[in-house]
Amino acid sequence: MSQKTIRVVAALIAQDGRYLITQRRANAVLPHLWEFPGGRVVEGETDRAALRRELRERLDVEVEVRHLISFVSHPYEHYTVNLYLYECALRTTALVCKAVHTYRWVASVELDTVAFTPADEASMSKLLGEP
Repeated sequence: MSQKTIRVVAALIAQDGRYLITQRRANAVLPHLWEFPGGRVVEGETDRAALRRELRERLDVEVEVRHLISFVSHPYEHYTVNLYLYECALRTTALVCKAVHTYRWVASVELDTVAFTPADEASMSKLLGEP
């Protein structure tokens, strides 16, 4: 039996030398781990539409999706996540935690001190040029 593959999109949003990350809720899969904001792409939806929808649902913000900067495929126990990371820019400035526990702005030197989901960890390592 082949494993289910889930297409996920995430936003790399930089502002004043820091990156936006969000913390998963306590009742989520991989609770309390950090990730780049985003979520699942639903059938018939483009990556760009999914990113805009997910950022509205999670943080009540509008984003401009610029371009794909990274792709990783990460196997979990019961499924594989194909994570597409896009460079994005905020079009609105006030962030509201609607479907995340909290958010933070972190400098690149702080990224390795944060407990990320495995797929986001792999994506971040790829971005930073680490093996």
